[in-house]
Amino acid sequence: MMSLGSKVMALLPLVAATAIASPVLAQTDPLPSWAESTSKAAIVDFVARVTGEGSPDLVPEAERIAVFDNDGTLWAEQPNYVQLAFALDRIRALAPEHPEWASTEPYASVLKGDDAAALAGGEKALMQIIADSHSGMTTEEFAKVVHDWITTTPNPVTGRLNTQMIYQPMLELLDYLRANGFETYIVSGGGVEFIRVFADATYGVPPENTVGTVGKLKYDVIDGQPVLLKEPGIAFVDDGPGKPVAISTHIGRRPIAAFGNSDGDLQMLEYTCLQQTPRLCAFVHHTDAEREWAYDRDSHIGKLNKGLDAAATFNWTLIDMAQDWTTVFPQ
Repeated sequence: MMSLGSKVMALLPLVAATAIASPVLAQTDPLPSWAESTSKAAIVDFVARVTGEGSPDLVPEAERIAVFDNDGTLWAEQPNYVQLAFALDRIRALAPEHPEWASTEPYASVLKGDDAAALAGGEKALMQIIADSHSGMTTEEFAKVVHDWITTTPNPVTGRLNTQMIYQPMLELLDYLRANGFETYIVSGGGVEFIRVFADATYGVPPENTVGTVGKLKYDVIDGQPVLLKEPGIAFVDDGPGKPVAISTHIGRRPIAAFGNSDGDLQMLEYTCLQQTPRLCAFVHHTDAEREWAYDRDSHIGKLNKGLDAAATFNWTLIDMAQDWTTVFPQ
């Protein structure tokens, strides 16, 4: 009869072979929706360098800040920015209370379903639409309106809810960074109170880590209850050069990783990566016309022109959606 020690020794080769062959025991890929490309390698290498014990590039956990644009970086922004679609729908919903809108631009065109004509008035028309669709209520009332809309209104092209048109590879990236001691933030040109309604449930980014364009607010006490009232007008635009300002104001640390998709994110990436210490900057490049949309230099939404040139100049990572992602949206 074999002794217990002999049995253990006899089983060791079998255990070792099983460990090699078994996918369960093998190391799990933290980015399974990413192809084995230079983009994935750049991300994994950067994380290893700044988090590995004994690495000369080790960054203290408190300084591991990663910032992400939202529209076109974390979720789809075509055929129109999601918040703009919300604002236009909100104008249509409020129209019965404003009969004068039927003959007043830009509202008349919105009510006729001609959004292009409504927006032909440029920034002035857009600000009118935003002002009248986002104000005249408390912040709590606004959050409920946004929640009801975002959970029921589909993308007009795909028929999927906008919160289902988030990018699976970017969700994995957010989780991967957080698992390695990073604090992740959204820094978006979209309205901060709009994004905060769904950012935590959708991306795992809590309200306090969400930075965006700020509308005007007024404090009041109504029926004994303290409230914040949304007023017409914009207090701060978190886009372009406004993004580094917002990062400094709200986060208080310079990021070591930044992800965007358009020229509106260029200054955020410059602020992050034009440094001598280890940094990672990347643009999501929309190259996949079959699974999403293909656009860059000439797009009226999410234009990536100067950013493409900067990526080449500074050797930033260009995430090629068609080549680098095996999956685009969650299944």
